[in-house]
Amino acid sequence: MNLMRTAMLLAFMTALFMSVGYLIGGQSGMLIAFVVAAGMNFFSYWNSDRMVLSTYGAQEVDERSAPEFYRIVRDLARNAGLPMPKVYLYDSPQPNAFATGRNPENAAVAASTGLLHALTPEEVAGVMAHELAHVQNRDTLTMTITATLAGAISMLGNFAFLFGGRRDNNNPLGMVGVLVAMIVAPLAAMLVQMAISRTREYSADRRGAEICGNPLWLASALGKIARGASHIPNEEAEGHPATAHMFIINPLSGERMDNLFSTHPNTENRIAALHEMARYGGGGASPMAPSSGPSAGFGSTGPVLTANPERKSRSVPNTGRGGSQPPKGPWS
Repeated sequence: MNLMRTAMLLAFMTALFMSVGYLIGGQSGMLIAFVVAAGMNFFSYWNSDRMVLSTYGAQEVDERSAPEFYRIVRDLARNAGLPMPKVYLYDSPQPNAFATGRNPENAAVAASTGLLHALTPEEVAGVMAHELAHVQNRDTLTMTITATLAGAISMLGNFAFLFGGRRDNNNPLGMVGVLVAMIVAPLAAMLVQMAISRTREYSADRRGAEICGNPLWLASALGKIARGASHIPNEEAEGHPATAHMFIINPLSGERMDNLFSTHPNTENRIAALHEMARYGGGGASPMAPSSGPSAGFGSTGPVLTANPERKSRSVPNTGRGGSQPPKGPWS
């Protein structure tokens, strides 16, 4: 079902891309757009994870450089029955996280340094469980390729503005076609991208709560991340808005309503759904226990944590961005 849904989405976005090419340059423009779209789909399939991680300057970490954070992801992946993904940190004061990769065998999850500063280990577990749910649902490939094509369609819209009105081109609809290419096509691509993202966030919330075993951990994390994102800018995301739908909370400013133009559902609605899930005993895996020592990880057994566990003093690994030093330092 997920494979069919992905294929239909890519077919629609490719057709939209070709339509914009036709509106700009007629049949020759459509042919060029088809070749470009096919190349972009192929490139995105194999390189989507590296593209996004590079955009945000993410650095891979392991059990030595970020032991507690790495163990959280490892134990959650085991709970979900997933292969261990690559684990990344990116340097940003805004608390947020995302997942990427073409399939569970080639997946990566990334969190900001701001996330580790702002959240408790239990809340981090809820967030990373949500991201692993995207991996398990195979949302990551679809969301990345959709972002790539949506950005390309917007680029073609700008191209139409610059060159579409010339009399010597092959545009069959004249200025009407230029206006459609400039306004309607990018808007349609954006709406498809946003609608898909909103639907999948609810699904990933539910599955993430099942993976970590406690919906309230994710609910608490969503509230903190939303408050942080509303006050702390993410400069990379502002410069690459087509990637906004990949994050657990919209990293851009000005997104508050659960409507047609939102990349994410309303945070209060998501939190309410998680509280409702907790009220009726939702959550499949056993809640993870806090680490009890330097070498202890977040295991799948142990006492259930309280809703507001006491915060522990900890340091956040240095991502190494902007310097020659690799990421290092425990998060404990």
